[in-house]
Amino acid sequence: MSEDTGVSVKGSSLEGKSIILAVSGGIAATESIKLARELRRHGAVVYPIMSKSAERIVSPLALSWGSGDKVITEWDPEMSQLSSFDGLILAPATRNSIAKFTHGLLDSPMMMALSAASGRGIPIMFVPSMHNDLFHDAVTKDLLSSLEGLGVEVLLDEPSEGRMKQPSATKIVARFCNITNRSLENRKRVAVSLGGNTAPIDSVRSIVNTSTGKTGWAIAEHLHRMGHDVVCLVGNTSSNPTFPLPEVILAESPEGMLNESIHLAKSTPSPEIWVHAAAVLDYEPDYNEGKTPSGNENWKIDLQPTKKHLRTLKDHVEGSRRIGFKLEVGVDEETLISKSRNLISENGLEAVVANLLDEVNGYSNKRCRIVFSNGDVKSIQDLSGLCESIEDIISSN
Repeated sequence: MSEDTGVSVKGSSLEGKSIILAVSGGIAATESIKLARELRRHGAVVYPIMSKSAERIVSPLALSWGSGDKVITEWDPEMSQLSSFDGLILAPATRNSIAKFTHGLLDSPMMMALSAASGRGIPIMFVPSMHNDLFHDAVTKDLLSSLEGLGVEVLLDEPSEGRMKQPSATKIVARFCNITNRSLENRKRVAVSLGGNTAPIDSVRSIVNTSTGKTGWAIAEHLHRMGHDVVCLVGNTSSNPTFPLPEVILAESPEGMLNESIHLAKSTPSPEIWVHAAAVLDYEPDYNEGKTPSGNENWKIDLQPTKKHLRTLKDHVEGSRRIGFKLEVGVDEETLISKSRNLISENGLEAVVANLLDEVNGYSNKRCRIVFSNGDVKSIQDLSGLCESIEDIISSN
């Protein structure tokens, strides 16, 4: 992973990529510094460029600090805005800048950069920000439709306080990573199950297994950033994703998660890859309608085994590649690896992420290991390394 001494590096999904950050004159230009730094956190080399109206809102000096490079504001003999780049973000994209772009006006270095990027066919994303009445104007709708025809990705957030506001820097960069990396080889449709399960005992009580969902969210986010088409099957979680993933299916009960998985397997397009990171509830109680009275000395609850998801899904996902997870408590590593290999052979898996509880809880210098169907075992030091290793498996063929 590359280093950037100006920011804390979070990932490598834009590593080695040169990105133009174009800033026009909406009030959301104040967010451009955060956006520049977030791009750098994921490995991008940022080349900032501003319109004259943007300079009235945020100073070029501040954006230069955020991006780590000098801001282009004037015409110059070098015409560096025409150099080779890997992608471009216009944020905020005002209606004025969108109209100029769609009609081919080249009245500033920024507009020339937009036109050159379009001509080269590199990934371009516009992030509109404006008042709701302006956004819903028929002219604006026509302009946004024109952008689609020009191959420009448009990212919108939910309106609030009478405005179509700019999404967070995290959300913008995550989506931009995805569109930039879609052209990489072997991009797949990937299903990631995550979180735990809940099963009701009566109308007000439930049995729950503990799973924050943090690992599954991290894997799904990384795969999305790397250009894969990710769908999440989400159970009971105590953590949240760092940005809204585009396709999330909620399924908290064991039966609900299994049924949603089968339905997804039969959909078109169906997942080519399954990452089974969910902590599926192995036992569930018989359900009692109403509220069981309190005050009794003992309450005996009978637990029945649930269906094994990996085994049941095996008949529905023929032709797909699958990665399972195995968590053990109080066993040695040799036993854990042996059980993981049995899980692979019984369910036709490509690999298993094998964990000991102390490793998951951070009490070890190792995060986990990946056991492969060919017998190999790979040690993983941290969650970032796990995400990257799973992506390597997925994109290997």
